[in-house]
Amino acid sequence: MSAVSDSLVITRRNLIRMSRIPEMVIFGLVQPIMFVVLFTYVFGGSIQVGSSTSTQAYREFLMAGIFAQTVTFATAGAGAGIADDMHKGLIDRFRSLPMTRGAVLTGRTIADLAQTALTLVVLAIVAVIVGWRTHENFGKVLAGFGLLLLLGYAFSWIGALIGLSVRTPEAATSGGLIWLFPLTFISNAFVDANMMPPFLRHIAEWNPFSATVQACRELFGNLPPGFKASEAWPMQHPVWASLIWSVVIITIFRTLAVRKYRRAGG
Repeated sequence: MSAVSDSLVITRRNLIRMSRIPEMVIFGLVQPIMFVVLFTYVFGGSIQVGSSTSTQAYREFLMAGIFAQTVTFATAGAGAGIADDMHKGLIDRFRSLPMTRGAVLTGRTIADLAQTALTLVVLAIVAVIVGWRTHENFGKVLAGFGLLLLLGYAFSWIGALIGLSVRTPEAATSGGLIWLFPLTFISNAFVDANMMPPFLRHIAEWNPFSATVQACRELFGNLPPGFKASEAWPMQHPVWASLIWSVVIITIFRTLAVRKYRRAGG
């Protein structure tokens, strides 16, 4: 109970900090909105998904990828925030208090999750404005967004580990983005993975990012006409694959991040 209480105190502290620096949230919204507009109007109609090249089919195919990219790119911000707290000595102050060691990191990741949820809400509104629609019941749509938030929470622990491992917030931002670009682009987020060369297709099919994207497309009812998923297990069972990948990532990287935090405190 003390761990939960301490984590909620740190969460509240970070949420208050975010509310006092609104540009953090605003700038976090600009990039995904730009991706929505650019991919919808620049690439829409020129990329074949399934048996269709219509703008509407690609728009609905695209949005699950944009949502997933948005929650994973929040990793860089999470890492930079923790690195900034380390650089300013705030983490050392927390260590001097009688609180659970993992609470500082847990509170930070939960606050980042709240910011990610807000970003998803705004991004979904923008998507509806440009023509995105869901074709499943409300429960399935909510489940899709739940998988997105779970993936974002999992990746925030990767960001936490990076933030604890570097010396400056700038290094945390660079380190948090450099591996995200191949992860998100060698996937099924923006194009049909079946159209990739075989070695890239296999990587995309077993990419945890791809599993969540495919799961959301199924739960949103956004699979285009004539689309056929590959025979790879994660693409045939994307919801289960997404859940398993997220839980595994949380388990591994939370353990590593808390251990790194304790060693840094020693």
